[in-house]
Amino acid sequence: MGEERIRRTIEKWETDLESYHMNDFERVYEVWLNQMFSKVPKHYQDKIFEWADQWFLYSYTFLQGTSSQIAARERILQTARSFDDEIEEISDLRRLSIEQLTYLADQQLAKSRVYSFTQGGITGTGGWLFLGIDFPLILTLNLRSVQMIGSSFGYDLNNPVEMLLALKVLHGGMIPQRFKYGTWLELKEELNSLDSIMEQDDWILDQNWFEQPVNQLFKTLAIVMFRRKLVQGVPLLSVGIGAISNYKLAKNVTSFAKTFYQYRHLNETS
Repeated sequence: MGEERIRRTIEKWETDLESYHMNDFERVYEVWLNQMFSKVPKHYQDKIFEWADQWFLYSYTFLQGTSSQIAARERILQTARSFDDEIEEISDLRRLSIEQLTYLADQQLAKSRVYSFTQGGITGTGGWLFLGIDFPLILTLNLRSVQMIGSSFGYDLNNPVEMLLALKVLHGGMIPQRFKYGTWLELKEELNSLDSIMEQDDWILDQNWFEQPVNQLFKTLAIVMFRRKLVQGVPLLSVGIGAISNYKLAKNVTSFAKTFYQYRHLNETS
């Protein structure tokens, strides 16, 4: 019964992605971004993609080995043992039902959104230090969220194949809504040929992802613009911009990741 309900939820989510239509502002914005990006020479574009991919790969590896990440995985296992006391390691989680796995993932999802909301609010106070590290922190928090959601469904995220797949999931969660359906179909297709994922020469990120840094720039400008508008000594408008923006991105990433790993689990156990 639980499996059928989750299948229907995934199907509705997928239908919503497929039926999404751009508004006029998004069309104009996309044309402008494409024009700006086309002015960058091809070899510089490749350098940008290479640098971004390397940053994510190094960050991924670093996060997986941190004590906080190891402790978080242990907490997942401790919670899972309330369902099955014979669970010893992350791969054992796949013995649980899809509803139990979703419960574990929802715990990570909720924490991620709270962290992102709080971090965005702090950035919104307008301090140059917080503004400067905002985007790297956003990327790191969302990367960590995908890792924890994948672990909650019983996948060993230290495996190189799982690492690349998780980074592709992160990419799918961060790109604009109008591109998500195509990326979703590509991810579903890759589940049928996981052994070949290491042989692909494509960049993990693509031009669609780079709308996110541009959006970040506009957000930073808005925070700087409104940080002097104080309410009882607090720049509430700037704080709100930072908190809501970061929360929205975290919501998009975690929802995409949760749905993907739900679909994968159901696909492998059916």
